[in-house]
Amino acid sequence: MADLKAVHQTVNDVGHRSEASVKAVWRELSSVVKIGIVNSNLITTFAGMWLAFYFTGEHFLENLHLVFFALFGAALVIAGSCAINNYIDRDIDRYMERTKTRPTVTGTMDARRVLWAGIALVFIGEMSLLMTTVTAAIVGLIGMVTYVFLYTLWTKRHYTVNTIVGSISGAVPPVIGWTAVDPNFHVVPLVLFFIMFLWQPPHFLALAMKRCEEYRAAGIPMLPVVHGFAITKRQIVVWVACLLPLPFYLFSLGVPFLTVATLLNIGWLLLGLAGFKMEDDLKWAKWMFVYSLNYLTILFVAMVIATLW
Repeated sequence: MADLKAVHQTVNDVGHRSEASVKAVWRELSSVVKIGIVNSNLITTFAGMWLAFYFTGEHFLENLHLVFFALFGAALVIAGSCAINNYIDRDIDRYMERTKTRPTVTGTMDARRVLWAGIALVFIGEMSLLMTTVTAAIVGLIGMVTYVFLYTLWTKRHYTVNTIVGSISGAVPPVIGWTAVDPNFHVVPLVLFFIMFLWQPPHFLALAMKRCEEYRAAGIPMLPVVHGFAITKRQIVVWVACLLPLPFYLFSLGVPFLTVATLLNIGWLLLGLAGFKMEDDLKWAKWMFVYSLNYLTILFVAMVIATLW
């Protein structure tokens, strides 16, 4: 009986260790491909695709194959680009609190394998996007090239405009979604691109303020590191103000959407202006960062809901 209990305990211990090992591997993989970024970008990809179905008169359920290939392809291209970014940035990630535990820094994952895995993910993702339209694949490739080469390899380490350059790649997902359904020019994907493009500088500059000393230690010339908080706060407010007219180009989504979008923009602008009177810059930056996350989710969900009325 004692032997049976010992065997049972051993089996349980092995099972727990296996489960813990699987969770550890998943955590490392999620860190390498930046699963949070992938998930948030898939929201905007889906919104772009949904609006394309709505404005072109196509039926969502009749085109589920496009939905699958577009979302699968976009997810892999984004994940692969992030993995390549991790490989390139492994020398500076060790200086930042939020990145120093990445597998490419700790060595728990071989850096070269991460690089090749990233390249493979981008390739498979591009093949998946080609199953929709050539335009969607080209847009996805533009996003990858901008993120890896123009942002990660070049501007991130040399210029304060790195945030603006990186915003190009971050604005691509909804365009991928749209062009997967309709490869022809339309004002809607252009507006979606500019919304995403203008949203990112205030979002990431607020984060840069919060992590200013980490970026300084890593030698990354973020705007608050080079020019200080005062100029950064002014630029954040200007970027937010530029978002104000964009929802009106989507007037066909109806008054409820325009109301929600305008209130979101005004709320963000007022919060930004309040920063000029606040003495605690880091507290203000945290509020701006949190607001930006909620702003993006609410705005793009509202776009989808507006088509259901």
